[in-house]
Amino acid sequence: MPDDGILEPLDAMSEARETAPIRSSEELYRGSAGGGILESLDDLADAPAERIRSRDDVMSQTGGGGILESLDDMHDARRKGLAKRDLFVELGVRLEHTPSKTMGPVVSFIEGVIVVIKDQLGIEHKFDPVPGLFRHEGDLVALRAKLLKKQGASQMTASGSIAAEDTSARVALPSRIWVEGIHDAELIERVWGDDLRYEGIVVEQLEGADDLAAMVREFSPNSHQRLGVLLDHLVDGSKETRIAAQVDDPNVLILGHPYVDIWQAIKPGAIGIQGWPSVPKGESWKEGVLKRLGVAAAPPQFWKHILGKVSSWKDVETPLVNSVEQLIDFVTAAEPAD
Repeated sequence: MPDDGILEPLDAMSEARETAPIRSSEELYRGSAGGGILESLDDLADAPAERIRSRDDVMSQTGGGGILESLDDMHDARRKGLAKRDLFVELGVRLEHTPSKTMGPVVSFIEGVIVVIKDQLGIEHKFDPVPGLFRHEGDLVALRAKLLKKQGASQMTASGSIAAEDTSARVALPSRIWVEGIHDAELIERVWGDDLRYEGIVVEQLEGADDLAAMVREFSPNSHQRLGVLLDHLVDGSKETRIAAQVDDPNVLILGHPYVDIWQAIKPGAIGIQGWPSVPKGESWKEGVLKRLGVAAAPPQFWKHILGKVSSWKDVETPLVNSVEQLIDFVTAAEPAD
């Protein structure tokens, strides 16, 4: 049987509940509106863009099911008796995919999207994480990601700073931090949002940095109005490095990270993979990553999933953490206006 997570054969599922009637694959297919296992991700690709929701928002709407909307179906399946219990998956846990009889440790898992099991020959098999099709210690289970620990009521922010007791709104300072794209802005908001709001610093999206020098001149930085810029892939010989070299102003600080895309700045372990796949030059990086991870979702939907896994600076790679912290320090050190 190919490793595509198809719901055949269904004989193994009869062990889930002896009293429940065995349904055919056609009935199961009709029950999912003909969309297959990841139908909710396909639906999302056609839906209008919406704001990134917090984990608490989604948890409250999915009964504690996690980030992706597809997990609603997983909970329905569990209530119908296909799975005896939830299993919070850690890499290395041994599972059996009952239809194919594939057994071994989990080497990659993204809740509601994919689970990869390595068999005794070292071959990796990719499956849709359908509740009730996996056995753990004798029980048919629904695979779930480990829940993130909520931070204390105050104490520390997601960036690791001591949370201020006074959280009232601040008037925005004239200084700014610019980032290249919406994903960069959303990740910075998730980790450093509390700090930025406390300091009154606004993060703005560039939508591309090709005209950075002209935009800096238009901004007119000065000692009262500093500018920090965060660029992707700021390494020797890159386009971004050449763009940064065109700006020479003591009130502008341009920093970056070595990653081709901001996705890579999220630690692989935070989202349940062993590492970000290598994508050949010339191929769309995001599409290439999804293809090599075996994820049948559009980049915006997968981004919502991985962003939801970030709970603090500890889930972000050090080069990005260092650059953002330096940019915040730089712009907040501007001289106050008269």
